[in-house]
Amino acid sequence: MEAFPIPSDTYKLGFIGAGKMAENIARGVVQSGLMPPSRIRTSHSNPIRRDAFESFGVSVFYRNDDVIEESDVLIFAVKPQAVKKVVSQVKPLLSKKKLLVSVAAGIKLKDLEEWAGQSRFIRVMPNTPSAVGEAASVMSLGGSATEEDADIIAKLFGSVGKIWRGDEKLFDAVTGLSGSGPAYIYLAIEALADGGVAAGLPRELALGLASQTVLGAASMATKTGKHPGQLKDEVTSPGGTTIAGIHELEKGGFRGTLMNAVIAAANRSRELSQN
Repeated sequence: MEAFPIPSDTYKLGFIGAGKMAENIARGVVQSGLMPPSRIRTSHSNPIRRDAFESFGVSVFYRNDDVIEESDVLIFAVKPQAVKKVVSQVKPLLSKKKLLVSVAAGIKLKDLEEWAGQSRFIRVMPNTPSAVGEAASVMSLGGSATEEDADIIAKLFGSVGKIWRGDEKLFDAVTGLSGSGPAYIYLAIEALADGGVAAGLPRELALGLASQTVLGAASMATKTGKHPGQLKDEVTSPGGTTIAGIHELEKGGFRGTLMNAVIAAANRSRELSQN
């Protein structure tokens, strides 16, 4: 198989799709300093979406064809139900010199490769905290993607958070956990803040404390290397306030409900991929 190396320090990045996910990734990449906005392009006709990208220096064309022609690495960031149509439309332009990436939930590599007519594809499941440099992403390589290609994508998505490699068969579960997970945590933050208000705190203070508490707890889990159960025990003294609160969470099925949410989202991802 003939190799077409991508110049890792000078390649041009294109987004097919100019929605919030594409914006989050592009903005995060620029803010991290991995590449200047002059090396990034996308296309859209909506003035609002054009302004969103142009506001941090990204070139915005009117046609996907122009993005493809000027890019070495292409990220398909369109809604899952639109991927087949979009990839098929631009198939004649997708040479093996280009590294293709999909961030669409539920769309398998074998389908992407068939629609594109080539297998130099990498599938990535990121999440929305890429906008603030804290994404949790997982990637899986297509048939012709090289280790050099993988390094490029690892650095790209690593600039907006953390990225792991995993077998594609895990991607429905990844979608259920980290793909949908931020929404679960936003709900938890809102509920914690509401609890603070119910206990007498001003709304602004309650929301600030809830958000920072979740951020701090997540940092403890990632930076100390301790099991979450151990960290929980370190906060929980006999007969104290924390165990009283945990008791209520256990009575309400807190852990089981979160587990069920991940499983439900994973099952829905599986349904989408089959359809």
